[in-house]
Amino acid sequence: MEPAGAYGAGKAGSIAFDAVAFFTHPRTLLRLLSWVFSIVVFSCIINEGYINIGSERLLCIFNNNADACNYGITLGVACFLGSICFLILDVYFPTMSNVRDRRRAVMLDLIFSGVVSFLWFVGFCFLANQWQATSPDELPLAQGSDAARATIAFCFFSILTWTVLTLSALRRYLTGSNTNLFTWQHLETVPSNVRATPYPIANGATIVTTNPYQAPPFTETLDPKKLTQQRPMAPAF
Repeated sequence: MEPAGAYGAGKAGSIAFDAVAFFTHPRTLLRLLSWVFSIVVFSCIINEGYINIGSERLLCIFNNNADACNYGITLGVACFLGSICFLILDVYFPTMSNVRDRRRAVMLDLIFSGVVSFLWFVGFCFLANQWQATSPDELPLAQGSDAARATIAFCFFSILTWTVLTLSALRRYLTGSNTNLFTWQHLETVPSNVRATPYPIANGATIVTTNPYQAPPFTETLDPKKLTQQRPMAPAF
């Protein structure tokens, strides 16, 4: 469950960092899985993705297409670094008290996750196509076959994890856009037709006014008997 607050975070300083809750959160688990998958992809290509047949020149196991290997390595390294950056951002995200900073962080997560999901889909199709076009004669003793299959498989797994992260970021963005926390807009204005609360007077009388800020809160009620002037009696001689 997302903590209450703008864009899925509470007020800054209201909740202390809980390592157990953070690392067991579904979003954190997905980021860790994406991080591991990216390591598998680029490490398989770097370690066993190139072979040399009768020459010093290294050839890519994906149909001798260097672009396929370069694509997998570049995307894997980018997602490896991106996963680390967003893990760090998730740690500091609850401490952000500015709604604009939270909105930018969520938008960055949404854009990056969406673009990466599409790139992993392209990479999966590209590598699978190139591997299918690779003939057995180009790979003596099936060199690098396991690495190629692992690369394609973890490209597919990366599509799933980054797609779920994209949907999670979209949900946070839509939820935060409908939240007016930490802004003046959440304050309710007083209707103009509401009458002010009467002010009590010491002798039991009350004064009611429609504008309490233009009338004094305390006034003295005059007794009509005191208004009658007493004429002085002439002295008797």
